[in-house]
Amino acid sequence: MTSAAAISTYTAAAAAILHLHFLLYQDPPPPPSNLQASCCRRCRHRHRHLQAAAAASTSLRPGNSSYRYVGIMYNLPVMTVIWVANRENPLNDSSGIMEISGDGNLVIFNGQNNVVWSSNISSSPNSSAQILDTGNLVLYNSDGRIIWESFLRASDSFVEKMKMKMITDSITKERNIFTSWRSSNDPGPGRFTSGIVPSQIPQSYIWKDGYPYWRSGPWNGQVFNGIPKMKLLYKRGLHLVSDHPGSGNLTFTLLNSVLMYSQLNASGILLEKMWSDKIQDWEVTWASQESECDLYGKCGNFGVCYAADRPMCSCIPGFDPRSDHEWDEGNWTRGCTRRRSLQCKRNTTGGVKDGFLKISRVKLPDNAQWFPMFESECRSECLNNCSCIAYTYYDGVGCMMWDEGLIDVQKFSSDGADLYIRLADSELGKEIFSSIHVALFQVGSMEPHMPSLGITIKLLRYPFNIENIIAVGVLYVSG
Repeated sequence: MTSAAAISTYTAAAAAILHLHFLLYQDPPPPPSNLQASCCRRCRHRHRHLQAAAAASTSLRPGNSSYRYVGIMYNLPVMTVIWVANRENPLNDSSGIMEISGDGNLVIFNGQNNVVWSSNISSSPNSSAQILDTGNLVLYNSDGRIIWESFLRASDSFVEKMKMKMITDSITKERNIFTSWRSSNDPGPGRFTSGIVPSQIPQSYIWKDGYPYWRSGPWNGQVFNGIPKMKLLYKRGLHLVSDHPGSGNLTFTLLNSVLMYSQLNASGILLEKMWSDKIQDWEVTWASQESECDLYGKCGNFGVCYAADRPMCSCIPGFDPRSDHEWDEGNWTRGCTRRRSLQCKRNTTGGVKDGFLKISRVKLPDNAQWFPMFESECRSECLNNCSCIAYTYYDGVGCMMWDEGLIDVQKFSSDGADLYIRLADSELGKEIFSSIHVALFQVGSMEPHMPSLGITIKLLRYPFNIENIIAVGVLYVSG
């Protein structure tokens, strides 16, 4: 069966393609479905959208699975599911009922009349349900107040008007975490989750089996520092609105002519997708993993990842690899270690104070601490605190300092922020940042007419030692 009624729309102009359907999954051609829906006898007339939708739903299943699920999808030529109710407990028979129970909960029963999913709220008699134009399935109490909503029980998709909730309330402990599907054909919870970490400086993360897998960088009020290609299609960018200290909601608003959403796929990649009327399909406009540098901590502690370099990992100036052998083998996870100890940590009096080296256009490291002070105060405060190893003054955020290792630093060709690294005075002014252009000649030959091969070598170790490469030919240092 196909739906004969529109459930909801985002805009009247796009009504033909933006309808949302209440559904069960199963490959066509579908067998007859016995799924029924009821808003119970107390449902109000204006909230019968749910009843009409479920009664006219299509019976589908993912792939060759015999399991069935209840969820919400766009009414588009390409099946696009944005929310699944019973992803942990699929229906495994041909019968199922979704209704509002006597205690006011929205529930799904299987053919044996066992509850496989519930909205799990406190008892609220005389409740009613509705799918809003945004695609949000909501449950109202008798006073018309929303007591449950699917937008706060996310699956794998982040859509317009949805709230990515960040909260540290010790009582409710409420957060809105996105969980990937187990596979492209299995809506069950996968290995990847995504959400905003409640901290002084909000950041979005993807976790794999509970460990950081990707990080957005700090939020500055308009964009995330680690996403230099954030689309300009948002009307006024993303919005992070704080309800009270320690909490907030991230939402986004689009231009009226745009249909876009984000999905955490089964491979752990967050995809931003925009609907194309021209090709009648989704186009990926951004992906969280465009290179290996996007993986969390790719180059280890005090390492910097730059996708355009070969190798992609290098140590922050003033640091050397912890293991030369591992580094040369392309295993960078152990990172780098400081080459010269800081003056403030030496058991001596006097000496020249430490200083700072600026690295530009970077994704700022994880685990920053925020301090309410001016830029000039930020530098002096860090310099006078021996435990402070780096600082920045980032527009929209202010003063940030680090007192642990610098992890997940990424270099960009544009955008990014300036990071000031604390180094011993003896390390300052010694770094060579220019590329080294090498003209290679046949061994033993110094004939001037031999052509240059145009090879550019970027320094990976500091300071530069000419003896390391003098044997390969004539050396020219640019800059």
